[in-house]
Amino acid sequence: MDNKEKTFISAVVYVHNAEDHIADFMKRLIAVLENNFEHSEIVCVNDASTDGSVNAIKSVKDSAKETAITIVNLSHYHGLEIAMNAGDDISIGDFILEIDTTLQTWNDDVIMEVYRKVLEGNDIVSASPDKPQKMSSSMFYWAYRNFSDTNEIMHSETFRILSRRAMNRINSMSRTIPYRKGIYLNCGLQTANIKYKVQNNELSAENDKYLKKYRHDLAFETLILFTNAGEFVTKFMTTLMMIISAFMIVYTIVIYAGAHPVAGWTTTILFLSVAFLGLFAILTIVVKYLQILVDLNFKRTKYSFESIEKLTRE
Repeated sequence: MDNKEKTFISAVVYVHNAEDHIADFMKRLIAVLENNFEHSEIVCVNDASTDGSVNAIKSVKDSAKETAITIVNLSHYHGLEIAMNAGDDISIGDFILEIDTTLQTWNDDVIMEVYRKVLEGNDIVSASPDKPQKMSSSMFYWAYRNFSDTNEIMHSETFRILSRRAMNRINSMSRTIPYRKGIYLNCGLQTANIKYKVQNNELSAENDKYLKKYRHDLAFETLILFTNAGEFVTKFMTTLMMIISAFMIVYTIVIYAGAHPVAGWTTTILFLSVAFLGLFAILTIVVKYLQILVDLNFKRTKYSFESIEKLTRE
């Protein structure tokens, strides 16, 4: 094929207990890369698979005539985010194709559609299935959008392509990336999303217990680290408890003035009401300090720009 792309593309593939379909997936991926790119590599990140995923990958290595294949075996289960970071770190391509799942529900042509979208001036382009999202995913994305600084609409993604410039920018923003999509949306570079028609709809989602627990924990940690949801809940509860405490103070005074309460009851209730009022006020200040520390470590950058335009010649 004479019109192959001259750029080098690295495909970073997340692998966890995918023995039953990884071989077919790898053959299709190799074909796409070798038919369209002069230089390519595949980095398979084996996240402590307990089945024959690694052997299945090795069984198709002869299918790659030009594409280099590397397997990164993690010592224990790390989860998708850290595993993909490990693959990204050793990739050398001009563009990085991050594939979050080997359950391929997209047509092979979609990869090149996403790549061409990158060439239009986008540094990060993701691909999402054109089907309703899970209720839990929709709720998470709603909370993330409404309690963070981003106005971008988030999607459930299966893969994406990043330019090397985007990867360099992201690495300079944060060395610890607990949630890549959050960093990608806030890196300041142009992003886009492509919806594709789902193929092989009979493929079910992963049911691995580690993966399920990991996703739930990641969602909770992401809302704490990248959004103001924790601060909002704390302020709401503090305000509510302050109102209740103030009501109890007024109620205690009224009872003391108009009735004959048990000796010591008035002072006890007043003390508890004022104490709770002060306690929640202090908690609000503490949570605010913690939110500032989180912002400084995970969210805030020195500056972020999308592009630089030179209007005059040097």
